[in-house]
Amino acid sequence: MDYKKAYEQWLNSPALDQAEKAELAAIAGDEKEIESRFFSQLEFGTAGLRGTMGVGLYRMNIHVIRHATQAFAKVILGEGPEAVKKGIAICFDCRNNSDTFAREAACIMAAAGIPVRLFESLRPTPELSFAIREYGCIAGINITASHNPKEYNGYKVYWSDGAQLPPNHADQVAKIMRESDVFDVTVADYGKAVADGLITIMGEETDEKFLANVMAQVNDQAAVDAVADTFKMVYTPFHGTGYKLIPEALKRLGMKHVICVPEQMVIDGNFPTVASPNPENPEGFALAVELANKEGADFILGSDPDADRVGLMVRTSDGEFKVLTGNQTGVLLLDYLIGAKQRTGKMPKNPVALKTIVTTEMARKVAEVNGLNCFDTFTGFKFLAQKKDQLEASGEGNVIMSYEESYGYMLGSYVRDKDAVTAAVAMTEMAAYYAGKGMTLYDALLALYEKYGNYGERTMNLVMPGLDGLKKMAELMVSLRTNPPKKIGGEAVVQWKDYLDGSLVDAAIPNKVTMELSGSNVLRYELADGTSIIVRPSGTEPKVKVYILAQGASQADCADKVARYSAWAEGLKD
Repeated sequence: MDYKKAYEQWLNSPALDQAEKAELAAIAGDEKEIESRFFSQLEFGTAGLRGTMGVGLYRMNIHVIRHATQAFAKVILGEGPEAVKKGIAICFDCRNNSDTFAREAACIMAAAGIPVRLFESLRPTPELSFAIREYGCIAGINITASHNPKEYNGYKVYWSDGAQLPPNHADQVAKIMRESDVFDVTVADYGKAVADGLITIMGEETDEKFLANVMAQVNDQAAVDAVADTFKMVYTPFHGTGYKLIPEALKRLGMKHVICVPEQMVIDGNFPTVASPNPENPEGFALAVELANKEGADFILGSDPDADRVGLMVRTSDGEFKVLTGNQTGVLLLDYLIGAKQRTGKMPKNPVALKTIVTTEMARKVAEVNGLNCFDTFTGFKFLAQKKDQLEASGEGNVIMSYEESYGYMLGSYVRDKDAVTAAVAMTEMAAYYAGKGMTLYDALLALYEKYGNYGERTMNLVMPGLDGLKKMAELMVSLRTNPPKKIGGEAVVQWKDYLDGSLVDAAIPNKVTMELSGSNVLRYELADGTSIIVRPSGTEPKVKVYILAQGASQADCADKVARYSAWAEGLKD
């Protein structure tokens, strides 16, 4: 069906209410807008769905939610009656329409005879992963668009291990969606489904079970207790789901001075105090910095709207606050956990660290200097979760930490996704430990560079919006494969790695080598000066991501390399 026919079908469908029909009627004659809403379905992948909210096939709305859930229900039903009995857990964040979308998903599952455990109100993403594992569910759904702007919403899907959906199941859902009418769905009455026991509401009892696991991750309580009377920190949830459990977890840790940004403790899917609710963006911390200066705090912690990612700001020697990157935070935390577990006798046998291929190589250096193996996976916590399960099931290693550069950290064995709640506790413990030594986390970072060497990183987002953008993204990757660069920023490329087919070409060796990892649309270039440059299209947003991972004689040297190779990356948009 072409986009014009799809538009007419939606405009005339009895499934739409008057407000939805009015929204579509208002774009009549705007060919570009009609095409953008109806040229295709939102693509369902292992991360589920994500898009801007609005009426249309290529938008997030209750019809698309119902359609995806109906398809997901069929996949679960195909697993057999024992799998169906296990039921599904459903969670949602603070975004506009998230609660409505979650209830609609619950009603579709209930209509299919699949029992639902629905959270009573918004909860952090990691608590959903925990609930799936804790209650033995076959699957999970989370309505969230993570750190995306307010116009977005998303539909994340999980399997019984608590990690995001495996590719084979995601492919089945996508196939069913392609082959079925978006309006051909069966929706249960919510009140009746609750009364019949098909929908069970989860609340504080699940919070308590989750928090008990979080607090069990504390390594060095004495380090916290030593400074609890004087150590001050500022916390912001950026209007999101961390507002309740993170302050509570920090209180249980023994922190006596957790100062929350009052304006951002207000739940609001419009995120009125920030341009973007993303802890990667320093400008989002403006209110937190103002409060920290007023209260005399040296440590600021912020979680994104669904509380799966966490960002830090720390005071430097000149009194100013500096954002720590996800790479830097991860290296600090890995080094700290190794030391804390060794001090307290909590280090497991065969300890290992996990990171993604786009995460700093400094993490590998920290792990290996301290006698740990470090393994790479593709970007995404479903891959980190799979590697953790594989290593621990085989007895090859016990994972003490998994992380990626985009502010995601996974600790413990009770979740299989990014977890800002547990990370907030671990990072606060770490900050308290260094405070007891008279150091801020920035001081600690400089000390790590002295110990392990100098590294510098940058993640660039080459935004390519609209239909033309999707084509440009695909053309760029084809062009880079067809004509791989011999030099980047004047530096020779010595290795070309293509993770789509798993091939490695070395300038010194004529034959291709097969790598361990394959099946992802990622290109990596190793330069003669030790820099790695990685290019991949985002799976959730209209942009190509370029990662620059540099090593150098000093931090200034690393910064110079990052700047030089950034100029090359900027040119990829042309």
